[in-house]
Order: sequence, then C-alpha cells, then structure tokens
Amino acid sequence: MKNIILSVSAVALALFALLTLFMSGSVIFDLFGIRAKEGNYVLFVVVLNFISGFLYLFAAYGLFTKKIWTTRLLLASVGILLLSFLGLMWHINSGGIYEEATIKAMLFRISITILFAGVSWFYLSKNHEPIGTASR
Repeated sequence: MKNIILSVSAVALALFALLTLFMSGSVIFDLFGIRAKEGNYVLFVVVLNFISGFLYLFAAYGLFTKKIWTTRLLLASVGILLLSFLGLMWHINSGGIYEEATIKAMLFRISITILFAGVSWFYLSKNHEPIGTASR
C-alpha cells in the first residue's frame, strides 16, 4: 500500500508541478495571452509559484524514488509559499491591486503542498533521522 500511495502522490505532484510551471511561466513570459487573462496578477507571487513548481518536480522524483530529502524540499516550498502569502497580504494592505482568486489559489496551493509534505514525512521520513540531520 505504501508504494501505491507514494507512486500516486508522485504522479499527482508531477502533474501539479507541470501545471504550475505552465501557468506561472505563461504569465511571467507572456505566453499564449495568459497574462492578459490573469488580470491584476502580483508578479512576486507568480515568480515564487514558478520556483515552487520546480521544487515540486524534484519532490515528485523524490517521492517516486523514496528519497527522505523529499520532505525537506516540500517544507521549503511551504516556507516559500507562506512568505509569498505574507507578501501578498502586505501588498493588499498597502493598497496594491490584486485578484480575489489569488488569495484562494494561494491558500489552496499551500494546503496541497502541506498535504504532499505530510505524505512524504509519514511514508519516507517518519522512521528516519530528524529533518535537520544529514540524509542518505
């Protein structure tokens, strides 16, 4: 069962990573007219989501190959996303323009990343050395 959960999680995370990279990259590089469709996007949020997309790809590989460093990678992505969300809140409170959907999307992305980090921790890191120590 553990192998099935890790494999399904790896595939789901890889698909989420590719979607993240496509959508974020399309906004950053103004591809396919997506930038205009996004409305009042906040560039630093998009850039940090793009970075998280790459971390998701590496984490998907880590889940698939059962590497215990995967948990740290996903926790790093959670940290980046939380900083991005805090920056978004500061941007909003400073009167910056934004889309309401951005808040919902950020909360969803943070939740999904925490879920994948939990799967990684439970199935890969839980019975190994503490997160702050050297890995295999």
